[in-house]
Amino acid sequence: MSNEFELNVEVRDVVGKGSSRRLRRLEDKVPGIIYGGKKKNPQNITVLHKDLIKATENEAFFSHIITLNVGGNSEQVIVKDMQRHPAKPKIMHLDFLRVSKDVAIHVNVPLHFTNEETSIGVKQQGGVVSHSISEVEVSCLPGDLPEYIEVDMSNIEIDQIVHLTDLQLPKGVELLALAQGDDHDLPIAAIHTPKTITEEEPEEDADAAAADSDETNGEDAGEE
Repeated sequence: MSNEFELNVEVRDVVGKGSSRRLRRLEDKVPGIIYGGKKKNPQNITVLHKDLIKATENEAFFSHIITLNVGGNSEQVIVKDMQRHPAKPKIMHLDFLRVSKDVAIHVNVPLHFTNEETSIGVKQQGGVVSHSISEVEVSCLPGDLPEYIEVDMSNIEIDQIVHLTDLQLPKGVELLALAQGDDHDLPIAAIHTPKTITEEEPEEDADAAAADSDETNGEDAGEE
């Protein structure tokens, strides 16, 4: 896979919560860290928030090899963790993991569900699609990392469940869950019969009907 994402970052010499707050508030920069790989020491960095927001608009950013330009050097990394503000559209911190072309990495890759509306279970049998998970964790070499994994729903019938073992994986890509045994063959999606909503008689109306019935029975008994 070619590197489609590139960010210019700066080395951060001063660390700590106070420094991070100043960076975000005064310079609109996001603190981060680069770690792992063949280099022993982690490196503290900053990246412009606007550059980061633009990159994260593409979901592939989270499952691609990213080139970080640090001064005159470059690092090949993946996003390992990203912290967002709980109430504002702001990124608070980023963890980047260094990668080497000959060392396998573990990455969460999104699932793309296709042909849902035209599937047998939906178009011919009137079912509805439900998703159990939206991404899977894979193990592969950086060069084999897929942008996403496609889940073709075209032949799925009503009451049929799609599991991890049903996925068509690219060459060199393995699912970490399946490496743990057959009992980790998790459901991904299914097509179910739509739930029908039956209108129940309001409680007040039911009580009124019961009272009317009692009164009628009393009048009938009096006439006898």
